Amino acid sequence: MKRDNGYLIGWEAVRKEFNMQQNEQTFHSKILLFGEYSIIQESMGLSLPYKAFEGQLRFDPTEHVTTDFISNSNQHLSAFADYLQQQLETMTLNISFDIQRFKEDIEKGMYFESNIPQGFGIGSSGALVAAIYHKYTQNKITLESEDIKHEILALKKILAIMESYFHGSSSGVDPLICYLNLPLLIKSKDNIEPVKVAMKNNGKGAIFLIDTGTPRKTEPLVKYYLQKMEEGTYREFVEKQLKPFTNNCIQAFLNGDHETLFGYLTKLSKFQFEHFKPMIPRLFNKIWKRGLDSGEYYLKLCGAGGGGYILGFTQNYEKTKIELKDHKLEILCHI
Repeated sequence: MKRDNGYLIGWEAVRKEFNMQQNEQTFHSKILLFGEYSIIQESMGLSLPYKAFEGQLRFDPTEHVTTDFISNSNQHLSAFADYLQQQLETMTLNISFDIQRFKEDIEKGMYFESNIPQGFGIGSSGALVAAIYHKYTQNKITLESEDIKHEILALKKILAIMESYFHGSSSGVDPLICYLNLPLLIKSKDNIEPVKVAMKNNGKGAIFLIDTGTPRKTEPLVKYYLQKMEEGTYREFVEKQLKPFTNNCIQAFLNGDHETLFGYLTKLSKFQFEHFKPMIPRLFNKIWKRGLDSGEYYLKLCGAGGGGYILGFTQNYEKTKIELKDHKLEILCHI
């Protein structure tokens, strides 16, 4: 594989990581660091596994879950099984999937134990889809062929069909991240590359999450965006501003160029503040603008927005932590 500025990783490393994941039964959440909404218009996207949260299929209760949680999860799995059976019968989902064993396990009380917050934009449905594909697909894609890029795209397509049950439609990227457990650079819908992301343990800056405390639904927000894209002026803003801001943020982040990264983060955060108002929870407008005015930190959407988490970037986390002391922050990584 061509190494572009040192952040792409070789396919052998991908296979090794993937094979290690195949021995696991736990699937982690994910963060779409850059690319929300603009990725629909073929901007780049960068998504990372987020190991603070995870989920797995279980039969036995644990101290972390209630009887109601198990019952609700089991019912949701049953409805999902009916959806998958329909997709299999119509050949929409063209895989060898053991739907009978899946349904039998649901009848035995199987549930998805997960601490991934639902409706927060970090892949709760993606982890579930990854776990079910892993456990019940008999002809799983193995990434063993010479054309591994084609296999990844084929896997993405399958996972997209499965996850569409939860969102009405899906790109398949979220469950793909959860399944492969690798950072992925989405160059286009047909061009996805695994990348190496350098994480620091003692950097002064940080990428962090703000918990809004409010779950949201993706579908109506995406619908609003697509309606706005029918307006010529709005579409031009996205094409000439949002897409290049996003692409430049991704390139700068992967290259470790913090000066360029924060230069474009200013533009990206301002664009979202001005043009994505419905996606920003009203109570967070004030701190969003405070960051833009002071330059101490910059906020952006995490996924569809509307609630869930908000992403933050700062070059001085200790100072930002004081500025945002009234909010619940979680560090994603130091930079």
